[in-house]
Amino acid sequence: MSAAAQAVPELGPVAACDALGVSRASLHRMQNPQPTLPEPRRRPSPPRALTSEERVTVLGHLHAERFQDRSPTEVYSTLLDEGVYCCSIRTLYRILAGEGESRERRDQLTHPAYQKPQLLATGPNQLWSWDITKLLGPAKWTYFYLYVILDVFSRYVVGWMVADREGKELARRFIADTCGKQQIAPGQLTIHADRGSSMTSKPVALLLADLGVTKTHSRPHVSDDNPFSESQFKTLKYRPDFPDRFGSKEHARSFCQQFFPWYNTEHHHSGLGLLTPEVVHTQRAEQVRKLRQHTLDAAFAAHPERFVRLPPQPPALPTEVWINPPPQSESALPDSDKKTQ
Repeated sequence: MSAAAQAVPELGPVAACDALGVSRASLHRMQNPQPTLPEPRRRPSPPRALTSEERVTVLGHLHAERFQDRSPTEVYSTLLDEGVYCCSIRTLYRILAGEGESRERRDQLTHPAYQKPQLLATGPNQLWSWDITKLLGPAKWTYFYLYVILDVFSRYVVGWMVADREGKELARRFIADTCGKQQIAPGQLTIHADRGSSMTSKPVALLLADLGVTKTHSRPHVSDDNPFSESQFKTLKYRPDFPDRFGSKEHARSFCQQFFPWYNTEHHHSGLGLLTPEVVHTQRAEQVRKLRQHTLDAAFAAHPERFVRLPPQPPALPTEVWINPPPQSESALPDSDKKTQ
């Protein structure tokens, strides 16, 4: 060995790894390779297991045309009635899982996704919403049923009824009488409701077809699809004089005879530009708004210093009312509402 080779110092593993840019874990794996694992021992087939021929026979029964849409329990029962026993119900499921066929086999109706109702009203008597709510009776588990039809555009209650029960014939007569009072022409009206038994009943559907009224329904278990009726019921039940229980049907009817005239003629609705439902329903909104503007102009002329920014104006009148309005595109929004990029 030359003197130059003897002068080179030996490097330890840490320094060598740093010099070569190799991790110490890689060096450790190269110096200590993992031992080769033995092949797993195959589980012996139990003596009770089906033979390959018997499995083919079972699959033949499961794949038979008469059993293609029937569950393993039905296959087992039918074969047993015919005097044929292949294996247990659990084994039938196990064989299907081994073949990758453990899915729903029964021939069942699949409900499509319900479409969100998107309804528009631009004037009175174009779109109605109706619903039924319970009023507590004099004793526990006793109720009276309040039927209410609301005009969506004007929030005007066009019809109401208190009954002892909820029924499809009562609903049919109630809707027919209300349409007659409002003089609804064929093709003029759409009536919206949830999916209660009275709302989806055949007598109501046939009546609306005879009257030329389009009917729509909320999606199942989605209360937001009928918001106007729900909001009106909340206004009813949050009144200070709303009783905990009604002593009789006459008591409930007497309360409603006071509430609905107040709601229609005195209640200034925030969604109607602070107008009453009657004013909007009778199409006197523009006339009342002009009177309000005249009053505000007089107040501005008397004390302009009290109005810092602009001359006062009454709230705007509603031009359209939606149930589930379509989403607005960003280009349709005003510049102040657009997000900065």
